[in-house]
Amino acid sequence: MKDYRKIIESKRYSFSDTSFDKLMQKRIYKVLLLCNPYDSFMLEEDGRIDEKIFNEYYSLNLRYPPMFLQANTIKEAYRIMEEDSIDLIITMLTVESVIAFKLARDIKNKYPNKPIVVLTPFSREVSLMLESEDISAIDYVFCWLGNTDILLAIIKLIEDRMNLKHDVEEAGVQVVLLVEDSIRYYSSYLPNIYKIVFQQSKRSMTEGVNEHQRMMVMRGRPKILLATNYEQAVALYKRYRENLIGVVSDISFKREGAKDAHAGVRLCKMIREEEPHMPFLLQSSDIENAALAKELEVGFLHKYSKSLSIELRNYLITQMAFGDFIFRNPDNMQEICRATDLKSLQEKVLKVPDNCLEYHIQNNHFSKWMNARALFSIARMLK
Repeated sequence: MKDYRKIIESKRYSFSDTSFDKLMQKRIYKVLLLCNPYDSFMLEEDGRIDEKIFNEYYSLNLRYPPMFLQANTIKEAYRIMEEDSIDLIITMLTVESVIAFKLARDIKNKYPNKPIVVLTPFSREVSLMLESEDISAIDYVFCWLGNTDILLAIIKLIEDRMNLKHDVEEAGVQVVLLVEDSIRYYSSYLPNIYKIVFQQSKRSMTEGVNEHQRMMVMRGRPKILLATNYEQAVALYKRYRENLIGVVSDISFKREGAKDAHAGVRLCKMIREEEPHMPFLLQSSDIENAALAKELEVGFLHKYSKSLSIELRNYLITQMAFGDFIFRNPDNMQEICRATDLKSLQEKVLKVPDNCLEYHIQNNHFSKWMNARALFSIARMLK
């Protein structure tokens, strides 16, 4: 075994604290919800949206829940935008018989920097409409599945995008890449992924010295990137590869403007060629692709599985370092012991066999686990 102590001692490393107070500086404080009276009733069937979002933020130890302002007419929406500072516009598919795509273009012409999201019930008719319409003025289209979790995911996805340059490129915050062109499925995946990330950050908070520091650590949680075609996925990977902790990708999606049945496989091979240990989860509606994933030695998720959300959660926790650190015997991959937090990791490192330690170091397991907990300086040194 290499003497890692001598390697570390031969190099000079400087550890600097991450300025968590400078992370997540750009936030969404006010959301304009533009919908007709019927959609408004459907959205608030189980209670007021702002109250449910507040409860969701509180349960996940998140601060600054946004305020929701509603408009049932286009005229009312413009009045609110003129009188108030709106950070995000969420509109249902039709308002006063005006299709959201045309409405979005009109709003963007007047307010070019305001992100616009379309929320629509899932149907084949909507899918066909999206393929034929010009949606360039819309930032994202999401499927309303009857759960306000999607609103939290939308807000956090937009905030992540707003803070990418500073938080990821300058501060070293990590990212998870989701590649999916199905509105229905990424509308289902994103709320699940965000909840797992928030819960992990909540666990990491217990390692802070005081309440303020614990809340600051939450700002260092991994960000989620969404790509809906091959070119977007490759561009995001190349730009953020140094901060990427894992990829969840569909197998079939658009490449060069046309549907490619093996686009996800191409992406997987390209990334694994450069990063052999990158966690990669392929997902498909065709169960036969499980054999292909096994051949590539990556994870697989069947879209029609009844336990889809549980399987996704288990993969993220075990493969992307969101759960306990499990020390394994490299000969048979049996668990030797596990660490639940940084203190127990320090204790276990001194007790595990050398070949176990070497296996985890060579596969970047320690650096991934540290990065998932916002310990960026130590993670960089270990990597």
